[in-house]
Amino acid sequence: MALLFPIFAFICGLFLASVMQVNDLKSSMSMLLARLFIPIVIIYNMVFYKSGSIELILFSFFSCFILFFLYLQLSKDRLAALCFSYTNMAWLGFPIAIAIFGAEHSMVMIPLYIGVSIFGNSWAVTSVSSATQSKVSLFKKMLSSPPIIALILAGFIRCFDVQQFQNQIVVEWIYTLAKWCMSFTGMCVLGMWLRKTKVYLEDILISAKLAVLKMLCGLVLCTLAYFFLPISHIESYIGVMFLLFCLPPAANIVALETHYQGTGISAKYIASGTIVSCVICVMYGVVVHLL
Repeated sequence: MALLFPIFAFICGLFLASVMQVNDLKSSMSMLLARLFIPIVIIYNMVFYKSGSIELILFSFFSCFILFFLYLQLSKDRLAALCFSYTNMAWLGFPIAIAIFGAEHSMVMIPLYIGVSIFGNSWAVTSVSSATQSKVSLFKKMLSSPPIIALILAGFIRCFDVQQFQNQIVVEWIYTLAKWCMSFTGMCVLGMWLRKTKVYLEDILISAKLAVLKMLCGLVLCTLAYFFLPISHIESYIGVMFLLFCLPPAANIVALETHYQGTGISAKYIASGTIVSCVICVMYGVVVHLL
């Protein structure tokens, strides 16, 4: 069921985009995903804290920076470097993680997502904007992002004795519903988006080469983390941590590029990268289940 549900949601998105105009629906679902479902899941997991969350946030945050500056040295292109380092955790990461690793282990994606979100909200605008961004404006933008608001709210709630509420049926029901809605909306929006995007073979081949490079970087970073970072139960988390390097560029990069540069070059990177990533994630899931 966990594997079939994201596929069903993806097919729903493809079908809806084929028979109707879905711009408003896509925007509404994206807003619900980013501002409601993901924050609920973040709050639950950070309130009922699992050891290692802070370390995982730092791991994903600094991994993004390493990927960014590594590819910037190779390409001398800040936009391409952003596409290489800022990944689509919301639409694709959560549903794929749930499908491959199940609901329990896939929640490791929460701190990883927070780290990537901090990187995206603090660095993405700087990368695509020709104007200099002040540190104050970047800090305000980061604090106003839904994942950071959810993280702050979770920290406040943890100041009170709330652990006894974890097994309350209402709390569990809300959390479970938010997880399934997060998975459905993410994959459905992805299906809508890919149905309307033209992708060429050349773009897919380029994205495939970049995906191999990113996975090699992920292999090195995950190996270093496994042996040298003090993350509790890392043997259970390492597979999910590597998934971070299998994901495509974040979809909101093209919106930022359009706003600040008036171009849409990143759209082809995102579309082709998403197709390549879907294939990689399926292969990765098969390997994980065979092992």
